[in-house]
Amino acid sequence: MNYWLIKSEPFVFSFSKLMEDGFSMWDGVRNYGARNFLRAMEIDDILLFYHSNEGLEIVGIAKVLHTAYPDPTAEKGDWSAIDIVPVKRLERAVSLKEIKQHPELQDIALIKQSRLSVMPVTDMQFEVIMKLAETKL
Repeated sequence: MNYWLIKSEPFVFSFSKLMEDGFSMWDGVRNYGARNFLRAMEIDDILLFYHSNEGLEIVGIAKVLHTAYPDPTAEKGDWSAIDIVPVKRLERAVSLKEIKQHPELQDIALIKQSRLSVMPVTDMQFEVIMKLAETKL
C-alpha cells in the first residue's frame, strides 16, 4: 500500500462533499507530474485530503477505489482520473504551518513541490501526520 496527498480547494470540492457523496472521480489534473502520480496509484492506496487556498490543512483520509483511466473531462491531451472514496475525517486537522515546523516533515512534497495537486507521501511522513492528527487508520 502506498500513501499520497491530494489537494482540492474546498470551495470547489471539499472533504465534506466527498463524505456526503461517498464517492468521487478525481479528475481535472493538468500537470504531467501529478498525472504520473495518479497513474502510479493502486486500489486501496491511502490518500491524505488537503484543503488548499482556504484552510491550508490536511482534513481527511480517502482511498483509491479505481486506478487511473482516461480523464473524461479532458478535451485534448493524455490526462488521467481515478475514483476515490472517503475513509474518515481526521480527529484534528493538520495545518501547513504545523507541517512546515515539524522536523520530520521537512522533505514532504507538500513543501518541496507545493504546486503539485497530487504527490507521494512516505510511510514515515504518513505516520507523523497521523500522530499530529490524533487519528488512527
